[in-house]
Amino acid sequence: MPKIDNILAILWMLSSGGKITAKQISEKLEINIRTVYRYIDTLSTSGVPIISETGHNGGYTLLNNYIEAPLFFDFEEQTSLFHAAIFAEEAGYYGGEALNRAISKLSNYSNHEQETKVNQHFTSLEIISRLGSVTLDSVLKELEQAVAEGYAVKILYEKSGKDQSKDRLINPYKIIFWNNKWYMIGFCHLRNDIRSFRVDRIESLMLTETKFTRPENFSARDFFKSSILPSIEEREGTTSLVINGNKRTLDDICQHWFLGHYLQERTSNQAVFLLDENILHSVVPYLLIPYGKSIQIIEPISFKNRIIEVLSELIEFHQI
Repeated sequence: MPKIDNILAILWMLSSGGKITAKQISEKLEINIRTVYRYIDTLSTSGVPIISETGHNGGYTLLNNYIEAPLFFDFEEQTSLFHAAIFAEEAGYYGGEALNRAISKLSNYSNHEQETKVNQHFTSLEIISRLGSVTLDSVLKELEQAVAEGYAVKILYEKSGKDQSKDRLINPYKIIFWNNKWYMIGFCHLRNDIRSFRVDRIESLMLTETKFTRPENFSARDFFKSSILPSIEEREGTTSLVINGNKRTLDDICQHWFLGHYLQERTSNQAVFLLDENILHSVVPYLLIPYGKSIQIIEPISFKNRIIEVLSELIEFHQI
């Protein structure tokens, strides 16, 4: 048996909780007792707290409060880590290189049977990479450091629809990945308010030496959701949108990142949404037109007319 396998076997034997002698280890693993002593020394040098007791009732045990490091991963754990690496790469995770090194170490310490099974499942999953995705590794890495250590950052930020970028001083609270894009949530000193910033629009970033304290009980997730999905509670000018359709189509619509937020009622063949009238007539038509004949608008009549207007405008545009 290879040296590493014998050392790990000894660690497993020590982890059983009982006292074990060098002679018992030697007989169990069929190795020379002097080799056992060397392996015990190797484990001790690596940081494993082994207690050695001499005498008639002596032997080796582990320190009672020793918490075993997660050195061993079963087949499902290894497969999950490999799959996680694939998803991380697709998301543009900045630590992909370090993650791949960790995965490589996993492979090096897997036995042949584990490696074969993991590879079978690893090759069964594939993520189609985004075309033309922007590499944000360096910016994300610096941002994560600033968030973790509580340092403000200076950024040159390109705002949507603006020709000129602006310098901003930001206290970064959190990094969010949503809808295939990375966002930074933080306090903007220019606007004196908490804002969200698309990371791909940050032209340059510099860590400062200015420390900040993150607000207690602040939820970046809740802030981000409220900024992209404005609340309509107690707001005038709201109306109900009633849609009929088959269950599968309605399931898809009700799970939509935007429309699902405003779902009020649902049956097997009908869904009711409560929406601001301006949003209903400006945004929603473009979300529902792709569903074609698989849905039927029941009310309001004004929305049915708006759908017809949008379709007429599209037809007229493409006839030019």
